[in-house]
Amino acid sequence: MTSQFLNACRREPVSHTPVWFMRQAGRSLPEYRDLRAGIAMLDSCRRPDLVCEITLQPVRRHGVDAAILFSDIVVPVAAAGVDLDIVPGTGPVVAEPIRSQADLARIGAWDPTSVSFVDEAVRLLVKELGPTPLIGFAGAPFTLASYLIEGGPSRNHARTKALMHGDPQLWHALCERLAEITLGFLRVQIEAGVSAVQLFDSWAGSLSAADYRSFVMPHSQRVLGGLADSGVPRIHFGVGTAPLLEAMAEAGADVVGVDWRTPLDAASERIGPDYAVQGNLDPVLLMAPWPVIEAEVARILTEGARTPGHIFNLGHGVLPETDPTVLTRVVELVHALSRGVSERSGGAPQGAPETPLSQR
Repeated sequence: MTSQFLNACRREPVSHTPVWFMRQAGRSLPEYRDLRAGIAMLDSCRRPDLVCEITLQPVRRHGVDAAILFSDIVVPVAAAGVDLDIVPGTGPVVAEPIRSQADLARIGAWDPTSVSFVDEAVRLLVKELGPTPLIGFAGAPFTLASYLIEGGPSRNHARTKALMHGDPQLWHALCERLAEITLGFLRVQIEAGVSAVQLFDSWAGSLSAADYRSFVMPHSQRVLGGLADSGVPRIHFGVGTAPLLEAMAEAGADVVGVDWRTPLDAASERIGPDYAVQGNLDPVLLMAPWPVIEAEVARILTEGARTPGHIFNLGHGVLPETDPTVLTRVVELVHALSRGVSERSGGAPQGAPETPLSQR
């Protein structure tokens, strides 16, 4: 069976716009909360049986077109020896933040066997999912570096930017190490069978375009470029990244994630025809009355139909307080409305070429 998600990633014709949600694995699902009760986040990520079940839950419930591996962006750096924990209500907290060249020694060499539980979970999931694609993911070097330098989540990333500009040698050494870990982590997932990968640069939107190109882009290129021969689509996503979209595409993406602040067709026009786009319903609007959601979904699909390829998603992750029945209705609506567009345009998304760009 042809995957509409993979077709869209490759800018090929689709019968309907595929949809999945960032943070769809768990978060808003009561069955997820029941399963995770009393189990720490990192422990959950290290148990293949739990990873498999949590990843499958939203696929069963919502009928999405792709699954996203249940994990966390700090899993690979924890496996490399960094002392950290994921604190409920806070997020990743690092015991000893990176502040000097000597601190780099606490990040060990990358060893794929340190995440053998991820390999096992992916292999289990590929069997369970059948034709439904599984998306692997990792955190981008900048976002990981920010956690390691700040010691946890940060509003303004002050220490990160101070180190970046004040000690660029240390900055690049840290990001090179993190790029190596991230690339290795994604390769483990690809070798185990994921169909696509997404690189999350959650905090890149805090940067200017100049700083992104100088201090961040080379390290994201190392990760995404290192997967160029893998045969799997690469999605690149950040929040508040409107000024960075062109650079994020150039870093090696096949699909550029667009948050809710930028219209999809405007983003696509800026990055050019060689990239599909993903997004971009504001997650907060899932709590609005249904007619509001319905109108927003229709608007986004119209914008997406003007691009070479569109994967429907939120502009960021599902909020924990989201009603899961609303997510199911959104999936059904996206499928229904986009099938109508596809039928009117002769089987290909509105605005898409009859011959895929990649085959021209």
